[in-house]
Amino acid sequence: MSLKTGRIIALASCIVVCTVFSSSVPTQASGQSDMLVRDGATQPIYSYKNAIREKGYVEAPKDSDHDGEPDRIAIQIMRPNTDKKVPVIYEISPYRSRLNDVPNHNVDVELRPVKGKPMGEPDQTQPFSGYYDNYFVPRGYAVILAESAGTGLSGGCPTSGARNETIGAKAVIDWLNGRAKAFDESGKPMVADWTTGNVGMIGVSYNGTLPNAVATTGVKGLKTIVPIAAISSWYDYYRANGAVVAPGGYQGEDADVLAKAVLTRKNPAVCQEIISSLERLQDRVTGDMNAFWHERDYVKHASRVKASVFVVHGLNDWNVKTKQFARWWDALAKHKVPRKIWLHQGGHLNPFSFQQQAWLSTLHRWFDYWLYEIPNGIMKEPMARIERAPGSWEQHATWPDKKAEKVRMPLGAGGKLGKPSHGQPKRLETLIDDPKRTAEQLVSNPESPSPNRLAYLGAPLQKDIRISGTPKIRIRASIDRPVANLTALLVDYGTDTRVDYQKGLVRTDQRICYGQGVPGDDGCAYLYQHQTHVSSFEIVTRGWLDPQNRISDSKAKPVIPGKEYTFEWDLQADDYVFKKGHRIGIVLVSSDHDFTIRPTGGTKITINPAKSQLILPVVK
Repeated sequence: MSLKTGRIIALASCIVVCTVFSSSVPTQASGQSDMLVRDGATQPIYSYKNAIREKGYVEAPKDSDHDGEPDRIAIQIMRPNTDKKVPVIYEISPYRSRLNDVPNHNVDVELRPVKGKPMGEPDQTQPFSGYYDNYFVPRGYAVILAESAGTGLSGGCPTSGARNETIGAKAVIDWLNGRAKAFDESGKPMVADWTTGNVGMIGVSYNGTLPNAVATTGVKGLKTIVPIAAISSWYDYYRANGAVVAPGGYQGEDADVLAKAVLTRKNPAVCQEIISSLERLQDRVTGDMNAFWHERDYVKHASRVKASVFVVHGLNDWNVKTKQFARWWDALAKHKVPRKIWLHQGGHLNPFSFQQQAWLSTLHRWFDYWLYEIPNGIMKEPMARIERAPGSWEQHATWPDKKAEKVRMPLGAGGKLGKPSHGQPKRLETLIDDPKRTAEQLVSNPESPSPNRLAYLGAPLQKDIRISGTPKIRIRASIDRPVANLTALLVDYGTDTRVDYQKGLVRTDQRICYGQGVPGDDGCAYLYQHQTHVSSFEIVTRGWLDPQNRISDSKAKPVIPGKEYTFEWDLQADDYVFKKGHRIGIVLVSSDHDFTIRPTGGTKITINPAKSQLILPVVK
């Protein structure tokens, strides 16, 4: 499963360093007579060993499994042993029980033109794996880990981002603020009279997606969310401009497959009808945006967000692609939501793994500010922090850079990029679809002839060029069949040492302790770092289009074979520097082996370069 890696990363990446504070005069947190604050940060004055541990179930106002009873969300609580009310750090996940082994859809099938138009038992992981408890409980925070609907010990059914999952996750916050019921394992009512009601949600991958969803409800008590490698639109996760696409590394996965994988509740058969409806309604035939996907689009509800948002995403994350954070970030900015963003050079990762001290220090101050109202100045700092090279970070006022401007680079006959073809006779160029060839194979040796791609290269750069935002491609083309895939690959040609995001991180020999521990959980972990490699090119970003969705992603229109159309589509967002001496390239192919449906090859696409262009958000 693609988002399954979120669970693995959430467990394996909890590798952080305790921040060392100076011996300045301590102060007290607002309303907390026994909270120690030094240098604007809460201090670890509570015993982790003596923390209070509880388990229970929160009632959600939804009966998604249709058993006549409200769905119940299983929770585990760890909180300081104190009479003072404390805020809550809350993570809800579908991955706390083992996953079912579910086959993906077959992608080696034909595309279709429009006409006018085994289940598993719960296997609980060790409680409070990760770092939240070890680090934050001694500093005066409660930590709640919950299981989302239809997973583990929770009731209801998983639906890959539908409303019932949002309602279930929200119910925990309602309970913490006295608006919902909860019961312990014996059935006795539980009352959250130990909390201030201030809640911060956090998580990686699916665990970070649920905070995005809950924030769009505007629920009272949710003060901040920290979505890491998170989805903001499930359509953009499994589709792209009408094309059926996969999360990187998981060809053939779709919403129904993921729901089947996390359906680990007892008596999973009660969810069979719902799971079957997912497969039907997700529509792998047309790839169109429809009501199914609209329900799973959180971006359109950004106006309802009342919590602050700390976004974290990998610029090389091809699982949860960068459009997920970019659209969400733009919508939050439009509605003036308080926010912060970290963009790193890794893939589907958590910054705990490779930016331990800086990450934990920032996260600590973020929660102190939003949950304890400690005036530590974090909101006066630059909004954006971007990793340019392994371990090399830059601060920026915001993202995308306000100095970014659209630069149009015309495609020229003969593989030229950036030079207009004015005055030259019309010259058409063709490519033949070969879904068996990977993008990496197709972009290599760009100046050598290849029937399966068209490569256009700019001149060697006279200076570094930085892009910040979302590139686009516009082509004038005809297709010899009524249906095809269109793929654009933005490439940096030039030998360099780069992050090898496909290999991920490598463990170092350094092991550190990030918080208090107990037997079986010592609060220590190894440090990791990016792996690098020397390569002659880098696929910077890419994008896809179903030509039938050239006008709208919600309504396919027939393509007449041989007729010229203008096709324009976006590539995944990025912040990237093309170095002096390198060459910017745009490579056009049809099917993208690792992402799109792979039909029988042979489709011919004819491009008119004189009427085609690459549009880059270049920082001036």
